[in-house]
Amino acid sequence: MNQIGPKQRLATRLAFLSAGLCMSAWAPLVPYAKARLGLNEGSLGLLLLCLGVGSLLAMPLTGVLAARLGCRRVILTAGALTCLLLPCLALADSPLQLGIALFVFGAAIGTLDVAMNVQAVMVEKASGGALMSGFHGLFSVGGFVGAGGMALLLWGGLSPFWSSVTAVAFVALVLVVAAPHLLREPEQSDRDALFVLPHGAVIFIGVLCFIVFLVEGAILDWSALFLTAARGLSASQGGLGYAAFAIAMTAGRLTGDRIVKRFGGKRVLLLGGLCAAGGFFLAVSAATAAIALLGFVLIGLGASNIVPILFSAAGNQAAMPAGLAIAAITTLGYAGILAGPALIGFVAHATSLNVAFALLGCALLLVAASAHLGAASKNAA
Repeated sequence: MNQIGPKQRLATRLAFLSAGLCMSAWAPLVPYAKARLGLNEGSLGLLLLCLGVGSLLAMPLTGVLAARLGCRRVILTAGALTCLLLPCLALADSPLQLGIALFVFGAAIGTLDVAMNVQAVMVEKASGGALMSGFHGLFSVGGFVGAGGMALLLWGGLSPFWSSVTAVAFVALVLVVAAPHLLREPEQSDRDALFVLPHGAVIFIGVLCFIVFLVEGAILDWSALFLTAARGLSASQGGLGYAAFAIAMTAGRLTGDRIVKRFGGKRVLLLGGLCAAGGFFLAVSAATAAIALLGFVLIGLGASNIVPILFSAAGNQAAMPAGLAIAAITTLGYAGILAGPALIGFVAHATSLNVAFALLGCALLLVAASAHLGAASKNAA
């Protein structure tokens, strides 16, 4: 039987940290891969799609694996695969090699993502209090450390391969520390779980996750263009929008557990959705770039705890085994990240980027209005 206490909570945080490190360490390598293989933007975009496809295909299967094998085996196997593949991404010398490596890397990242969230739900249930925001906050911290650390190594003159090896060594160390206290046994109710299509409350929760992840993908890919084209910032300052959003989201998640414990998941979901929607409306109506940046801060703060609350809700619903439910909503959420940039592009082409961002604000109002259903968990009182 799993014994769940402070060591298991720390191990869960380290698993989230390792996933953030692995995922973000790839980003600084993208320009090097483009130059090494002589790719144009279109070809690179198709190759990058391999990462997302790999994740989407692996995620639904991970719920079954975690239910049969336990989180520890799945997390460590997926973590080992990411550590092996990151240096391969820095060495691939043909588009085919890079595409295959990205596909498998994406599958490993997707597997790690689902398995660590399954563990997080089990640990939170056993602890009897809100922990999910803090877990997701460590993923955000890993994103900053991974991308920033790789950028510093590359800037210091280390080659992409040795920079990735350095990053992998750090990730491996984190996983070694976490390994003894990752959960070895699945939940009793999940042991006989088989893959099933999401249904009931899981579909509803998954749609809400899709909206929030769509928002994150849109901010990542379109905020710089919005600020430069519509608010007059220079190209060198365009990244300030995503930076403001990401810092606010990380701060919100690191303090989110205390907020959810005090106010309840339902109220945080409602107010978070309203705050994030208000951020979009402020950004599109702002007369200056500074006010628009404040809007991105509000979006990050408001959205920060919505997904952790929804993951907790998925772990506590009764329509499906928890592991399969986590896999389903993670898949739907990740589909939002992949679909978001393209959807925003279509809307912006037909109307304007202001209209596209305003529609995202309206979608977040739907999330807020659904709070009484979306937070149907023991933390939602």
